[in-house]
Amino acid sequence: MSSAVAIGACSFGAPAFAQDAIEDENSSKIIIVTARSQAESLQETPVNITSIGEDTLDTFQVNEIADVVGRIPTLNVQIGGSGAGAQISLRGIGSSNISSAFDSAVGIDIDGVQVSTQRLLQTAFFDVQQIDVLKGPQSLFFGKSASAGVFSLRSANPTADWEVGGKASYEFEEEGYTFGGYISGPISDTLGIRVAGQYQDISKYVELEPQVAARDKDKGIKNFIGRITLQWDPSDNFSANLKLNYNNQDSETILGHSDLSCANATPNPTSSVFGGAFASSHSCNINDGLYPFSDGNPALNKVFAGTTGDGRDLTQPYNETEILFARLAMDLDLSDTLKLTSVSGYVDLFNEYNGNFNYTGNANGTPAGFMAPFRNELTQFTQEFRLISDFDGMFNFMLGAFWEDRNIPYGTSQNAFTAGLLVPSIPGGETYDWYAERNSKAEALSFFGSATLDITEQLELSGGVRWTDEKKSTTIAFPYVHDLITSAFGFVSSGFFAGPVRFSDSNVSPEVSLKYKVSDDVNIYAAYKTGFKSGGVDNNALPSNLVVALNSPVTAIREAAGDALRFDSETSKGGEIGIKTQFADRTITFNAAAFYYAFDNLQIQEFDINIFNFQTFNASKVATKGIDIDWAWQTPAEGLTLSGAASYTDTKYGEDIVRPDGSVALVNGRATARAPKFSGNIAFDWQIPVGDALEFGLSGNASYSDSYWTNSTDTIYRQPSYVALDGSISVGDPDGKWQLSLIGLNLTDEIWTNTNGPAPFTAGDRVNTQNRGRQVFVEAAFKF
Repeated sequence: MSSAVAIGACSFGAPAFAQDAIEDENSSKIIIVTARSQAESLQETPVNITSIGEDTLDTFQVNEIADVVGRIPTLNVQIGGSGAGAQISLRGIGSSNISSAFDSAVGIDIDGVQVSTQRLLQTAFFDVQQIDVLKGPQSLFFGKSASAGVFSLRSANPTADWEVGGKASYEFEEEGYTFGGYISGPISDTLGIRVAGQYQDISKYVELEPQVAARDKDKGIKNFIGRITLQWDPSDNFSANLKLNYNNQDSETILGHSDLSCANATPNPTSSVFGGAFASSHSCNINDGLYPFSDGNPALNKVFAGTTGDGRDLTQPYNETEILFARLAMDLDLSDTLKLTSVSGYVDLFNEYNGNFNYTGNANGTPAGFMAPFRNELTQFTQEFRLISDFDGMFNFMLGAFWEDRNIPYGTSQNAFTAGLLVPSIPGGETYDWYAERNSKAEALSFFGSATLDITEQLELSGGVRWTDEKKSTTIAFPYVHDLITSAFGFVSSGFFAGPVRFSDSNVSPEVSLKYKVSDDVNIYAAYKTGFKSGGVDNNALPSNLVVALNSPVTAIREAAGDALRFDSETSKGGEIGIKTQFADRTITFNAAAFYYAFDNLQIQEFDINIFNFQTFNASKVATKGIDIDWAWQTPAEGLTLSGAASYTDTKYGEDIVRPDGSVALVNGRATARAPKFSGNIAFDWQIPVGDALEFGLSGNASYSDSYWTNSTDTIYRQPSYVALDGSISVGDPDGKWQLSLIGLNLTDEIWTNTNGPAPFTAGDRVNTQNRGRQVFVEAAFKF
């Protein structure tokens, strides 16, 4: 289905990087994936999934995960913020973008490697073969951190023949240019290679409000992505695929598209304990695509020696990320009926950023940002083995083991009380309230097995179970605390260290499905699934009496302090029934699924303006139910394909939420955040021959979202319903040797809010994280 959303279902067994499109006798394209470690049509696999192919990704300049939301109903992606730095949710279920201690509820799978940190959502991508979004719990095949679904990205592999391709584009609204290309082919009869790279430089990624006191009111971003893929097939029974990926992002903003709304007609004043109050400068307009971040107050510019940000001008925001990703997948045929698969993964992430976390400035035109420099790191190793059978009979199985080891250092200088505005600390002259190091480690081990039983030629029973054990620990250190903070509030002194605070949990996640093949073109299925997302230890503790108690000689006091930082694991269970059909000589595809899932101990984090700290806790029960529909039509008109998707989702809390401080959020019966009742899209792609030498292309996509709440625990702001429009016009060679395109994303410049919460230091005003505005590209591409 060229340049259209491919529709179907897939249950992934890693590695799941092999995918082909083949022609059937009716010349209809069928998407083939390596699902459950065997070649299966998307139409025949009993899982609810939406797939977006390479053509659509290229046609609409999909360069980051947030660009996908208009094509997958109920998917929400937010970019920006401290801690996790990003957030992804499905059907109103997701994880906070604030805390890096949270694993993602929607699993992130990159070329068969599971990555739990949501900060990877910030990075750009390129040369992608396919994106698959699996909806509902997927713990059997994807393990932990898949309680709500999976976002799977697969990059392109070496080609059988030599190919060279490239593209260059310029974007007019944000004034950005992008260059990228690849070369791919066989080095020998047994070794193939693909080298791909892309560079992007955007001058106006974020534009500030005109009254904001900032040295540079246009905040840019630069991205470089490079990847080498090697495919080695030395014999008929062994193959290996190695991917080495490097990503570098240099941005002039960490807060991204975050705006301030006002409780009144004018902004509330900014105030802190030691800094007095001043009139805030933000405009209160959250629909103009302009943002309120002032430069930092120059009086708050000295951190503790040798820590994050030392030696830099901390009045200026920045966000710098480097990621090295490696994946080695190997397949060994032990016999004609048994195959051993190994997938080894390595991720090395370094991120340093600095931002204005009072989000505003002084109305008198002076810089007044309370800046905070952060350092986030991740070193992750994963290893998975699978033993897979391929018997001729009615029974087949898969046995597997998975291991993950993560080291997550984290350091930050913060201002909660701005003691440095009153007096620098003695003796070093530091102007920050404290420097904190909260380092975490995590290790997970799981074993799993699945089996498929062909009861008849048309009836298939499949299922399995995964056992997971995870251990986490966090140490809390404050090498520096402002002496005024210590004396005024009884906080800890410089040099404090506590921990490790430990968390451990184990889980058994079963799954079973029944599929009936009515005909070659009609499949119906029913499935029961469970999901698991590990709990952990919050890493946002203040240097208060709580952390002092972590070192108490009294076991009960020490454990109580640790319990205040721990949050429980999140689980899900439920089921779905679905039908997958093709008719009219397979020119029409129509798939539908009805689902119901219950979530227990939903993990929540919210900012408490009264104590100037985050509260991390588990919510009550949540239930989600609804219907998903996907369709596509290869029309009788030559080259014209129509496609679309629609979802009805009813995701609600089952009881009120009791916070750790005893207060109650009255949410029983209320929808969760980012859970529109109705959402969907409709798309078209028309490739029109113009003689023998030219092809004209016209593509479009319209997406709709119903209104939804933007906060997990309050009802202050509900995002109204909206429609977003994308379009593309192209002319080029019919064989793809060259193409010129005009591409428009969010053509009506629709701005919507993803999340909304209390703004620090400006009581009553709110922080709104939003999407990017309109983008208009001209692009030239070639391939030969």
